[in-house]
Amino acid sequence: MNVVESFGLGVTFGETRALSDCTLAIPEGRIVALVGSNGAGKTTLLDCIVGLTTPTTGDIRVLGGIEAGSPAALGRVAFVAQEAPLYRHITVRSMLTVAANLNQKFDRDLAEKRLSNLDIPLEGRVGRLSGGQQAQLALALAFARHPDLLVLDEPLARLDPLARHEVMAVVMSLAADEGLSVIFSSHVVSELERVADYLVLMSQGRVQMVGSIDDLLARHVVLIGPSDEAESVAEELNIVKSQRAGRQIQFVVREEAEMEVPSGWMAEHISLDELVLAYLSEPSASAMSGPLAIASNRAGR
Repeated sequence: MNVVESFGLGVTFGETRALSDCTLAIPEGRIVALVGSNGAGKTTLLDCIVGLTTPTTGDIRVLGGIEAGSPAALGRVAFVAQEAPLYRHITVRSMLTVAANLNQKFDRDLAEKRLSNLDIPLEGRVGRLSGGQQAQLALALAFARHPDLLVLDEPLARLDPLARHEVMAVVMSLAADEGLSVIFSSHVVSELERVADYLVLMSQGRVQMVGSIDDLLARHVVLIGPSDEAESVAEELNIVKSQRAGRQIQFVVREEAEMEVPSGWMAEHISLDELVLAYLSEPSASAMSGPLAIASNRAGR
């Protein structure tokens, strides 16, 4: 089952096109890193997934074909935005009551246990909690709904390094325990690399690269060699990005088949951070694989 499927998805705000022909398929059971530069369309895509934005063109479905934003989807999809919608003038206990009243399915015992483990006082006012504690409270409210899909839009942006580490640890452990799927938008690629196993890279409102992180890393390599041989070597390669440094040149290469390293050149493994930066600096480059190819075929029927 795919937890998200979009076909020709487009969103326009006035004269601004936020998404354009966005075709995507995300399999269930993954922790998905959604990355891209500012204005790439990440938040708009997430808003479509959770039903906050209605597409201008195309279609988007969640959890095996349910219409995004429909009553059937709302009960199974939880969303935590960067600015968590918390009532800061009330106590944490009262915030749990509000959440329980607003959701048909809400495991208050789970939320209270989670907050107790984090030493977050139920009688404390929400507005007096630290940024990290507020983020943990928002996550506790989301997990208490026992969702099948958890969507997180930049929840780490306001947090210090320790709080970010703690939040990521919670997401990993509860995702494993609950078996849910997670879509995680963040600019901090190095942190996503530790927890995510699937990547969606967006650029200029389109999906530029998608697939299992292990597969994408295995299909790319950094090739380093003398710059005076660059032109002849490049003819045989599928180059994503090139960068000269004195007498040497560095290629980020997408391998369509097993590549033989040219004599006098050196091949190195690529990190997720290097891979993402290479594609972000070359918006015309793309790398599509796996479920996205299936989605594209279906959209063309």
